[in-house]
Amino acid sequence: MALDIPKLLNGLLSRPTEGEWYEFKESWFEPYALGEYISALSNAAALTGRECGYLIWGVSDTTHEVVGTSFMWRRDVRGEPLEHWLARQLSPSVAFAFDEGELDSARVVVLSVPAAKGVPTSFAGVRYQRVGSSKVSLVKHPEREAQLFRTLFIGPPTIENTESSDQELSFTRLFTYYAGRGIELRHATFAKNLGLLTRDGTYNLLAQLLSDNSRMPVRVSLFRGADKASPMYSVREFGNTCLLLSLDKVLEYGEVLNVPQADERDRVVERKEIPLFDAEAYHEAVINAFVHNAWVSGNAPMISVFNDRIEILSRGTLAPGQSMEGFFLGESVPVNRALSDLFLQLHISERSGRGVPRIIKAYGRDCYEFRENSIVVTIPFRRIDAVSDQEVGDKVGDKVGDKTISAPRDANLNETQWRVLVQIRDNPHVTHEQLMTILGLGRTSIQNAVSYLRENGYIERVGSKKTGWWHVLQ
Repeated sequence: MALDIPKLLNGLLSRPTEGEWYEFKESWFEPYALGEYISALSNAAALTGRECGYLIWGVSDTTHEVVGTSFMWRRDVRGEPLEHWLARQLSPSVAFAFDEGELDSARVVVLSVPAAKGVPTSFAGVRYQRVGSSKVSLVKHPEREAQLFRTLFIGPPTIENTESSDQELSFTRLFTYYAGRGIELRHATFAKNLGLLTRDGTYNLLAQLLSDNSRMPVRVSLFRGADKASPMYSVREFGNTCLLLSLDKVLEYGEVLNVPQADERDRVVERKEIPLFDAEAYHEAVINAFVHNAWVSGNAPMISVFNDRIEILSRGTLAPGQSMEGFFLGESVPVNRALSDLFLQLHISERSGRGVPRIIKAYGRDCYEFRENSIVVTIPFRRIDAVSDQEVGDKVGDKVGDKTISAPRDANLNETQWRVLVQIRDNPHVTHEQLMTILGLGRTSIQNAVSYLRENGYIERVGSKKTGWWHVLQ
């Protein structure tokens, strides 16, 4: 089948960074270095689970703009055709191929290099590998050479073929979780049926993730400001247990963060309650982060809550075989197939591909950021604060910017006390933790403001501390 050059290049150029399995050049040509690149790209493709690696001429390796090329591969090297000269020094034989085409009316040349099979590909007796954007000899990187041999023997590292660091695992919580969904696991067969064993019969990384102690910390960090340079006032720990429980707890915590806000704008009879963020988009983003996270890296997804947004970071990049276009269209290609199958069995996810389109519908493509070794989804807050900029003396019904004042500002209250009172008036069931998230303030500031409001007759507590609510007196 002929190589579809425009489709290939558009897919590669849409990626945020240059990958280890492909390289861009303009009109560069050095015969010996080209042979080294074939070795490096062949081995890199094997390590990353790709069918081929690619060297592309006609694209700037700095700006990634299509600039065209004058490179010609039909030439001789020391009296021998280039392709023959390269093939003669490659071991084992590699069926590389040159193709020529156009993109944006510019001439491009693509060298396709099949992934190594069985043993690493070498050129002139030396094995090469890509490390980031550099081409290096594996002799100087024995740990990478060992990883390459392991990959060629059992495939790229996955949660299924990577052995657990602990073989003394227990699964009480997993059995309870399944029972709660009406599914009975049998002690004699569950490990095999759920794919928790390596080919050698030992527990794999998936087993570790589902055990009573996954050894994977999953944290939600809350910051007072808009970046990580601002003070952190809370870190919630949801990990180091069965991954399914960790996921449930993170999803439930989203409900705590998603405070309903009273929208007094254009009010006629009933006031509307506006959530802080789209709950379904958060739900889909968290599940995707868990199911597609590169757990083999030893790191869990990272969730950071700022005063204007939530960032949900998953480790790794797109799955092999997944294009950027396919990703945004919802063409599901699981990074962790066994975990994806398990989520499907438990009805945690549908594998229908609706997650990413649902998030994009709520927040647009720009909410996704593709970094070199991670993918970040940003869930912005939609704040309805009708009096945050109100001055003393402003009246009900006055406009402050595009907001309508729904209650007069009390001159006896400072800014923090007034803002806390506004939130309590809008949501009598609001908690201290929710006030911290909404207002971007620390626990002490919230406690001091609430205490002042109670002691000075602004609010009173009705019912218990846990299940009661606030009654606004003035």
